[in-house]
Amino acid sequence: MHVDEGEVFGFLGPNGAGKTTTVRMLACLIAPSAGEAIVNGLRVGQDNTAIRRCVGVLTESPGLYETLSAYQNLAFYADLYEVENSKKQVEKYLRMLDLWERRNEAVAGFSKGMKQKLAIARALIHEPTVLFLDEPTAALDPEASKIVRDFIVELKSEKRTIFMCTHNLDEAERLCDRIAVLKTHLIAVDTPENLRRQLFGRKTVIHLKTVEQHMIAAVRELDFVQSVQQADHALLVTLSDPEEQNPIIVQKLVQMGAQVQFVNELKHSLEDVYLTLVKEAGQ
Repeated sequence: MHVDEGEVFGFLGPNGAGKTTTVRMLACLIAPSAGEAIVNGLRVGQDNTAIRRCVGVLTESPGLYETLSAYQNLAFYADLYEVENSKKQVEKYLRMLDLWERRNEAVAGFSKGMKQKLAIARALIHEPTVLFLDEPTAALDPEASKIVRDFIVELKSEKRTIFMCTHNLDEAERLCDRIAVLKTHLIAVDTPENLRRQLFGRKTVIHLKTVEQHMIAAVRELDFVQSVQQADHALLVTLSDPEEQNPIIVQKLVQMGAQVQFVNELKHSLEDVYLTLVKEAGQ
């Protein structure tokens, strides 16, 4: 498996699949029992200290110092990483994640969402080139989740590499350039769109005022049509290249007297893709 520089890479899989264990190995928090991995040009097992310096990690549980303030938490980690101009850096991320006004309050009084945002700031305080996020929007309300998602998009624009474990498939579809599906071993690695096409093909839904059998037969006779199904007042047509082939089908139907109401593509969700892959891997 290879993750490109500047890519947002989604790591998906059921509980117990090995997602968090993989992240902990890549971040040099635990040692792998076999195999090899290279992070930012550095080899896991040989360059562990250097890897820890250039990666940021958001764990599923924030693990903050709750008796300290938000500012003190970040300042402590900034000192550990020997961050230059640490005061400016701490202020930057507290403001960016909307925590500046609460900077002097003890973390113990923060909500789960506020703690999660502070943990994200902690993972970024030393400006890592590679960022590992384990369930980054867990326990966040919709507004805070959007702040984090927008933040990830901003980090992507800065060409940072983001390796993200998540159960939020809608979030993965919106943020990730590619995804990997894991179930103790890799099942698939590709873009969500390519996986969708590989599993389900591309289907056009043509809604007609009335569907007649000779219309179905005429569409089925077209040599590029892979399959045709009727669903109430619509035809579900499987095609290899809908952009080129849809106009031909519509023209054929109109010539036969069909009244076309509208045409759209049937979109399978990433959830459909994920559940299909996991189910097939279990057989």
